Amino acid sequence: MRRLLSWAATAAILPVLAACTGAQDGAEPDTGAADARPIPAECEETADVPKRQMRGVWLTTVRNIDWPSEPGLDAEEQRDELRAQLDDARDLGLNAVFFHVRPTADAVYASDKEPWARYLTGEQGGDPGYDPLEFAVEEAHARGLELHAWFNPYRVGWDDPDLEGLADDHPAVEHPDWLVEYDDQGWLDPGLPEVREWVTGVVMDVVDRYDVDGVHFDDYFYPYPADGEEFDDDASWKEHGGDADSRDAWRRSNVDALIADVHTAIGESKPWVRFGVSPFGIWRNSDSDADGSDTEGLESYSAQYADTREWIREGSVDYLVPQLYWERGFSTADYEVLAPWWAEEVRGTGVDLYIGQAAYRVGEDGEKAWKGDGVLARQLDYSGELPEVGGDVFFSMQDMRGRAEGAMERLREDHYALPALPPEAQGGEGRPDPVGGLQAALGKGGEVRVSWDPVEGARSYAVYRVSEEEADDPCALGGRENLVGVVGAEDEPSFSDSGTGEDVGKDGDGAWPRYFVTALDRYRTEGAPGEGTEVDLRED
Repeated sequence: MRRLLSWAATAAILPVLAACTGAQDGAEPDTGAADARPIPAECEETADVPKRQMRGVWLTTVRNIDWPSEPGLDAEEQRDELRAQLDDARDLGLNAVFFHVRPTADAVYASDKEPWARYLTGEQGGDPGYDPLEFAVEEAHARGLELHAWFNPYRVGWDDPDLEGLADDHPAVEHPDWLVEYDDQGWLDPGLPEVREWVTGVVMDVVDRYDVDGVHFDDYFYPYPADGEEFDDDASWKEHGGDADSRDAWRRSNVDALIADVHTAIGESKPWVRFGVSPFGIWRNSDSDADGSDTEGLESYSAQYADTREWIREGSVDYLVPQLYWERGFSTADYEVLAPWWAEEVRGTGVDLYIGQAAYRVGEDGEKAWKGDGVLARQLDYSGELPEVGGDVFFSMQDMRGRAEGAMERLREDHYALPALPPEAQGGEGRPDPVGGLQAALGKGGEVRVSWDPVEGARSYAVYRVSEEEADDPCALGGRENLVGVVGAEDEPSFSDSGTGEDVGKDGDGAWPRYFVTALDRYRTEGAPGEGTEVDLRED
């Protein structure tokens, strides 16, 4: 195996790239951890194409929207379907899955606190014979995907069978005073401190027991308004309203308190687990508040009592994913108005912003704006130019391989042709060690197989292919241009690069590219690049 760098070349770039790892004759390979340097921060900050980007999808379990395809499948059928969903996410160029683990105050995981979700077996409380969340975490990580556990904090469900068939150990059965029926829906009352404590405990049970990368709430706090209906929280308002200026203000304070409690608890237990919310896309309209957006739609501030602007200011979320399910130019809620409004709100705060994208609207009848394969790419053409927008999350998985399949293929060509590292969690200490034992061998089919020794504490690895001309440039690894793969942390990690065959593997002067691999830890902090390698062209 020919090593990448000569001793002289390594010494020249050691301060900014990495130490050589012992290529002298007879010497044992060394990762060079003591001398390796991380990729310079200024290289990442000035990169033409930033290499960190959220690319997520909501994988919905409620009413079997995405998975499983129907209740009652046996365990192996469910696992097969979930593997296929995760394969699709990876193949579409995504790097995160938001997995619906608590759809109606029940569990898509083994829980001593709440019953199994009915969408697994057809009966709430029915044991599916395995732990879907444990399986999903393992399979997602093996594919280099993040897994965020998605909770509905208060929703109990809709009319029959949800409300008529609650399991005996469902919290709304054990505590009937917690339940508020509204329209045809059931909700745990957000005005009760014991409900807030319960929900926080349910979330932390998952955080403490499962190796999730994030915790995620959607927009269901108080229910969306229904004509002629009133949310009956008179008892909790009378008992706990205290000195609140109004019931509306009190309701907002209840949601604020839950958000703050969950964020604090996660930070104290596992600070690398990121907490975020996907609110309805309009906070307030400008005719209600001068600081609101120039829109005319429903306001989450007064409908779900979700004061997302307050959460940003208080730092009680790590990221937000506003659901901007409207097209560019829509007069009531223009995407080109709302994306920059949210960007302005998070600017300089440390709260990350991703955009919730409506894959489910692609091809919608009677909506010209949602016709054609370019509809999603056009949304990203605009919001992707806003520096504060760090990525996108799509609703939902069934649409990505269904009605939006052509749009996703176009989006992959226009925006996701290169892989991306996930956003970094704040608060990490140190970096993973450099990768050692790196090898790159040309296979008979023309692909290059890159392999390396595992790094302790690595969650995933980034694989870079760098031309001979750029190989000594420390900024060659600063952006996404040379990133060719992100793979999970396995016992024998490797990556097959099919974009570097005998016909395309050489750069302009006939030289083969060089490969670098870096490790990412649970904070998504990237380690310094270890020794790179050229492609070994020897016959097997």
